[in-house]
Amino acid sequence: MQDNLVRATLDRAVCVCMGGRVCRRRNRLLRGSGRIDGARLPFNGMGLECLEYAPEPQNWSRAQGYSPSADVLTVKSVDLCTEENGKDHHTKRYELMSRDEYSGKIPKLVVRRGQPFRLRLVCDRPYDRARDALSLIFTVADEDQPTHGHGTLVGIPVNQFPEQLGEPEEWGAAIEAINGDLLQVLVKPAATAPVGQWKLDIDTKLLSEAFGKSYSLPQAFYVLFNPWCPDDLVYMEEKAHRHEYVMSDTTLIYRGSYNRLRPSVWKFGQFEKHVLDCSLLLIAKIGKVSATHRGDPVRVCRAISAAVNSPDDDGALMGNWSGDFSGGTLPTKWVGSVEILQQFYKRQKPVKFAQCWVFAGVVSTICRAIGIPSRVVTNYSSAHDTQASLTVDYFVDKSGKIMEEMNADSIWNYHVWNEVWMQRPDLGISSDGDYGGWQAIDATPQESSDGMFRCGPASVLAVKLGEVLKPYDNNFLFAEVNADKVFWRYTGPHHPLKLLRKDVLGIGLFISTKAVGRWDREDITASYKFAEKSEEERATMLKALKQANSYFSRYYLNEEFNEVYFNFELRDDIKIGEPFSVILTVKNRSSENRHVVEGSLHVDTVLYTGKDRESVKVDKFSVTLEPGTEESIRMIVEFHEYYRKLRDQAAFNISCMATVLDTEFEFYAQDDFRVRKPDIKISLLGKPVSQAPVDVQFTLENPLPIPLHKGLFHLEGSGIGKPLLFKHAEIAPGEKVSNTFTMTPPYSGRLTLAAKFTSKELDDVDGFLAFLAHPRPEDIITEVEDNVIVARTDVID
Repeated sequence: MQDNLVRATLDRAVCVCMGGRVCRRRNRLLRGSGRIDGARLPFNGMGLECLEYAPEPQNWSRAQGYSPSADVLTVKSVDLCTEENGKDHHTKRYELMSRDEYSGKIPKLVVRRGQPFRLRLVCDRPYDRARDALSLIFTVADEDQPTHGHGTLVGIPVNQFPEQLGEPEEWGAAIEAINGDLLQVLVKPAATAPVGQWKLDIDTKLLSEAFGKSYSLPQAFYVLFNPWCPDDLVYMEEKAHRHEYVMSDTTLIYRGSYNRLRPSVWKFGQFEKHVLDCSLLLIAKIGKVSATHRGDPVRVCRAISAAVNSPDDDGALMGNWSGDFSGGTLPTKWVGSVEILQQFYKRQKPVKFAQCWVFAGVVSTICRAIGIPSRVVTNYSSAHDTQASLTVDYFVDKSGKIMEEMNADSIWNYHVWNEVWMQRPDLGISSDGDYGGWQAIDATPQESSDGMFRCGPASVLAVKLGEVLKPYDNNFLFAEVNADKVFWRYTGPHHPLKLLRKDVLGIGLFISTKAVGRWDREDITASYKFAEKSEEERATMLKALKQANSYFSRYYLNEEFNEVYFNFELRDDIKIGEPFSVILTVKNRSSENRHVVEGSLHVDTVLYTGKDRESVKVDKFSVTLEPGTEESIRMIVEFHEYYRKLRDQAAFNISCMATVLDTEFEFYAQDDFRVRKPDIKISLLGKPVSQAPVDVQFTLENPLPIPLHKGLFHLEGSGIGKPLLFKHAEIAPGEKVSNTFTMTPPYSGRLTLAAKFTSKELDDVDGFLAFLAHPRPEDIITEVEDNVIVARTDVID
């Protein structure tokens, strides 16, 4: 054998254990060092494995006296064992795995790294451990020049016994069983392997010969992150958490305002057709993550936060807060990510249009599709600090009107971003432990980070501890949940600003996400910030300000004046179509002094971002307060006054400016609210059973005193297939409309249905139903003591 190697010329080196093919890129002899470009190559005891091959030069092997032995084991076909691998790797719900001969498409294997998967090789004869050698060559499918050093090309021998799969950070393969002509092999991708599509070549040879044969798997297979693997950086220990944050394909996204938290259902659809392929395309092509770095969840998630928006790189979604959505889809009409990603995958142009919750819904779909645990998070009264000052400054004129032209900062009624779960060894250790766990990322294009519109991943623990210099973008996240809201009265460029009010409690409220295993809200505010007014909270704020090299500028402070008390009220439950009232209560707490109070009440419609306001009504008032008396100023806003001025998502801002004349004490306050829209009521008209049709009815009542025109219901859910559309030309005031359709639950377990209604006069109306589909009687395997049914059709975690 060594003589054969010596005879090989330097430009035609052969690899004796991989069948004697010629190394096409290195063109050099592989000698006993077992190294190429300084990298150690696998060695199976029979020679050196060259990892880059080319066809043999014509007639060369014959001239040298070599010819492949007719007795070399031949691989005829490979069974991907999709059923077994899908169950073991929690991937059987991917559309790629469920394809069959009737669909006309070949199934593709989807597995998770750090965990063995099974292949059955159909050979022309039984495998003989004493005569045969087997090796596997893996290459990243979209890499032009895969290399061993970059981890994009891997060559490994197939070991003889299942326990010989190697260390977690290494690829490994071993024979599991030999059954006649069937050879069952276990393959373990490294726990750090790049995520994406991989090609596989299977090389066979006789131990006594230099040349062999090769079989190429006809289609690539997919390797994903693995939250089930303790050696993967995205490992998540709790089973219920994995089910919620990786496997669940539907969630609740909270919108509205802090005083009216409104959940709406969002269909992730991470297992649906083209979603995984589109996710990998966005990471590689739009996010420009090289194959070498696609195993790093930090780099991948940072790329996702940039690739989902479009300003820099024509990513998946185009944001729009203008109010003009012509040429695209109104953001409130989307009910899930699937249609968006399928449309982008087909056209590879940004899909129109999105706002923050749409960006966040798509981000979580991508993360769950590739195996990174993710959830959608809503921050109420969310600060957009444009100057990294950790304050949000508002300027008002003498009448109390917000001066839009001077306000660069803003406070969103709510803002939605994502959290992803991973370890962060790059951040070191804090006083409270490592910075791993939930990391915030945000695809809404607000501010640029390192020259691109992206944000995160920012360790949530680091945000809580005020570590604003930690990568990535912790300072921006810290301001979103902790900034101080400051109101200034502006009387002209030649007059000093007067501080009207400083609100240190109004930012970062009711930070919300869907609860684990329940269709309820979980409040996670405590993971981002210490309790308001606590010593830790103020100390953290000062620490953050010091790190950010910023400070508070305060020109004038209001004098302490407690004799006149103001209370600003708004009725909590305001339904669209009804009038509402704003009440200002003014009380003179002095037993001796008489006070005169003048001011005005304002009601404006605004976008949920706090921008683009339009006045609905202004009422001026003047009251005289005798000692110990109280007065209420009420402003009533009728439907016809606000309806035509309603903006996207029906958000309002109310404010009051008041002056106590004899003391010149000034009071200013504002609040946000949202009128409540009706819910679509969805009900099942029978018992839902796996793979059995059941009728579904949904109903909506028109709450407006005017008719609705061109009404459209849009329904999605498991067992429906393509979205269902129901049209209603006109719905009279107070009229109830109902529709019925039939669906078939595809499997037993938790399922959801989501509905959305739009019309010319009323939009952003939705509803959802979460229910449990029962297994078919023939699928029930056993009933355990606590009445839990185990069935073949269950999605097992």
